[in-house]
Amino acid sequence: MRCRPYLAAAIAASVAAAVFAVPSAAQDVDVDVELVLAVDVSWSMDMSEQAIQRDGYIAAFRSPEVQRAILDGGWGRVAVTYVEWAGSFTQSVVVPWTLIDSREAADGFAYRLSQEEPNRERRTSLSAALDFSAALFADNGFAGLRRVIDVSGDGPNNQGRPVDVARDAAVARGVTINGLPLMTSGEEPGNFSWGGIANLDAYYTACVTGGPGAFVIPVNDWSQFPEAIRRKLILELAGTWPKPVGAEAPIRVQASETAVDCRIGERMWQQRLERWSPPN
Repeated sequence: MRCRPYLAAAIAASVAAAVFAVPSAAQDVDVDVELVLAVDVSWSMDMSEQAIQRDGYIAAFRSPEVQRAILDGGWGRVAVTYVEWAGSFTQSVVVPWTLIDSREAADGFAYRLSQEEPNRERRTSLSAALDFSAALFADNGFAGLRRVIDVSGDGPNNQGRPVDVARDAAVARGVTINGLPLMTSGEEPGNFSWGGIANLDAYYTACVTGGPGAFVIPVNDWSQFPEAIRRKLILELAGTWPKPVGAEAPIRVQASETAVDCRIGERMWQQRLERWSPPN
């Protein structure tokens, strides 16, 4: 049986309406900042020091100041993920991308973080940590006004590609990298036991961090760590700077007048291997 013209037109209109009614893919959620917390878990820190790190982040997300910084932003919400890293092949997402848009959500992020045990791995590859973290922004479901990697560590890069090359690649993708150099070991450049250097803050400033508004906050004693984390997060999440208490002032990243060897970690590791090598 042949359809009447008006019936055929009605069927065609219904089909077209059905096609256009198919839901489109979910759009990214607008947030003030997409933030990767990249935390060093190399063997140069013992378990008590790693616990101080983890507890510092947990306390910060539970603090009224950090929660207010999140909620007072333009969108009033941020996206955060927590990553642990060590050597070239050791990066793990401890807490995946999480939307924080309320005090309850911030408390929930802190709780999830408190349920995971810190890991410990060998070597220090800041470059791999930056490469891994920069890749996490792709297709994460969020559209931030800013993309930030917040990287902490207690030594220079000694594995993987050069850290300044990885830094430049991330900055070219529109990512800002802020640093938290942990200058807590008191080791001098000639001490190869854990590869620490005395001027780690200068190294982070010249070789690790970069992008619009980038900064470095040195931590010279573990007692400073909780306050440094809180202040750093407030600056990253809200762009405002609370009065410093018991921590060093931030170092704004700009062209350095002092030459810094961005390959010092690799050179120190090579010297360490040579000292271990048996004589011919």
